[in-house]
Amino acid sequence: MTPIKFGTSGWRSLIARDFTFENVRFAAQGIADHLVAELARTGSPIHGRKPVVILGHDTRFLGREFALAVAEVLAANQLLPVLCERDAPTPVISHTIRVRKAIGGINLTASHNPAGYQGIKFSAHNGAAAPTEVTLQLEANIRRRQETGWTFPAALAGTFSCKTLDPQPAYFTQLRKLVDFPTLRRARLKVAVELMYGTGRGYLDTLLEEDGGAKVLRFHDQVNPLFGGHHPEPNAEGMAGVREAILAGKAQLGLGLDGDADRFGVVDQDGTWLTPNQVLALTLYHLKKNRGWTGSVVRTVPTSHQVDAIARLLGVTVHETPVGFKYLGALMESEDVIVGGEESGGLGVKGHVPEKDGVLACLLMAELVAFARKPLGKILAELERQTGEFHTDRINVAIPAEQKAALLERLGRGFETFAGKPVREFITTDGFKFVLPDDEWVAFRASGTEPLIRCYLEAKSAAGLKKLAAAARRVLTG
Repeated sequence: MTPIKFGTSGWRSLIARDFTFENVRFAAQGIADHLVAELARTGSPIHGRKPVVILGHDTRFLGREFALAVAEVLAANQLLPVLCERDAPTPVISHTIRVRKAIGGINLTASHNPAGYQGIKFSAHNGAAAPTEVTLQLEANIRRRQETGWTFPAALAGTFSCKTLDPQPAYFTQLRKLVDFPTLRRARLKVAVELMYGTGRGYLDTLLEEDGGAKVLRFHDQVNPLFGGHHPEPNAEGMAGVREAILAGKAQLGLGLDGDADRFGVVDQDGTWLTPNQVLALTLYHLKKNRGWTGSVVRTVPTSHQVDAIARLLGVTVHETPVGFKYLGALMESEDVIVGGEESGGLGVKGHVPEKDGVLACLLMAELVAFARKPLGKILAELERQTGEFHTDRINVAIPAEQKAALLERLGRGFETFAGKPVREFITTDGFKFVLPDDEWVAFRASGTEPLIRCYLEAKSAAGLKKLAAAARRVLTG
């Protein structure tokens, strides 16, 4: 019996090892049990609704076949599955859930993970990732079905038929409300776009070209379930081709998406890959200063305090949440938030879905370049003259299981000083975060999926970052 666990972004596992049609059907039945119970429960936000569930998949091996297997199970439970006509970005599925007033959505995706992985992400009726209390219920439902020997008389994989839809037109209408395309058109930008063989094809590139008037140089805009042999992640390595094109004078800005288009990558005019922390800070600055949006900003515990420094300049309140966009999305649904983001490459804005959207994040960076008529790095440099520089890093250290508990207990007792500096605040919202003077800090989190401790660091200089890293390694290795 394979344990099916929903982490911060759903269940993910290796295809054919744990991610099998049998286990996908178990997961689908667990979700169906939850939805059927909620439809019947007075006071539930979906009580009395038409039982429509939006389904989607990314470009991975057997994506559509797995999605149809889910649809077959849902239909057997008197739910109404509606499948996206082609592979679709995660934020597009979230938007479709809201537009269609569906009771939820299920996306077959492993996001930026290697090609051998596939996953299931369940979204609630508002398009947000299911909260922890719901995913715990899903796990319990699945476990109960497994223990009682539940089986499903399935049709041949890929042969089930259900209603389909094209989610793109409604999503494009939404983004045209959020992005200043007239300003983009006037700038006539040259943009290199890294699509990574993923679901962002025909979304980011098309909007830039047709609505934004940009000259677009496309990279990897075909379907390839193996992602060209690389992780579909728009980090510095994944954006290397875009960087080369920019340095060769073929483009002035590089934008990229991961496999399901919820994460973004940005390369500036000088070839510098901007960190997600910097992109979040720039988005806050642009939407507040240039667009006049009002509200607060929300970030996760290990996200840069550069966001806080710019928020102080602009008179904006900062909220801090645990890691996982579901926590950001929940706050964005209940508070007036301009933008929310995390250091791993997720960003969402006011008036949109409570989910990260890489397509929108990229368009807003292009809009900022068009508005300011200068590279992003120059805008950052101007801001850093007021806030000081911010240097960040992340360290992953393998910790044997027998030592992990003792290390976490030691971290939980806290420190009076760290790297020779006084600890001004000890935060345990998610892991252990030690805030030092002058916006410097270090945070430790145990990975939920690997025998690792992740350490996040931020200092105001390269030398300061090196000292923090050395001190962190001493803590982790004893």
